[in-house]
Amino acid sequence: MGTKPVKYWLVDAFTDSPFKGNPAAVCLLEQEREEKWMQAIAAEFNISETCYLTRIVQYESSDTSLNEASTARFHLRWFTPTTEVKLCGHATLASAHILFSSGLVKSNAIEFLTLSGVLIAKRVLDINTAGSSNDGFFVELDFPADTLNEFNCDHILQISGALNGAPIIDIKRTTVGDGDDLLVELPSGKEVAELQPDIAAIAKCPGGGLLVSGAAPPESGFDYY
Repeated sequence: MGTKPVKYWLVDAFTDSPFKGNPAAVCLLEQEREEKWMQAIAAEFNISETCYLTRIVQYESSDTSLNEASTARFHLRWFTPTTEVKLCGHATLASAHILFSSGLVKSNAIEFLTLSGVLIAKRVLDINTAGSSNDGFFVELDFPADTLNEFNCDHILQISGALNGAPIIDIKRTTVGDGDDLLVELPSGKEVAELQPDIAAIAKCPGGGLLVSGAAPPESGFDYY
């Protein structure tokens, strides 16, 4: 008997417009697949992340959807075109969006079992559309807190130059994954929004990558950009 076709979706996260945002491929598996196969599919999609969902069966039921009182649980793995990664935010958001919006789960919470531990996604109703025929919702993600370590600021001028001279308040080293990314804090979200990074110069900076953030303006409704 041949293998059943795999259902998949291409999702643009962080946008409400087609062909914008951050793309992710979401694949729903009926059973675990070999890592070599998953990597080959990710290379074929050739976008930043391809993720794989496998439902964790909690009980026998003729209904493939979970009821509202339970929490749906899935294994979740992320692959770039070349390697598996331990954590990916936008692909997790894309996965939760597909599960909630397609009716594959009826619960208002999903637990994802991942290489970074248990990640939780919650469906939060949009109060502006509640009660209408097309109720909207937001997805709220709860990720494990990351511990930050001190970083040798001898490289601050080099990093500022790679960020086109952006003023830097502080730099910390992250502990996610291999602990090699740097969190760079700018004076405000305005500097983050207007940032024009030099990608070639960033590649020469210490650390595996730069995460740039700054306090968001009060009227934005966000804490940080």
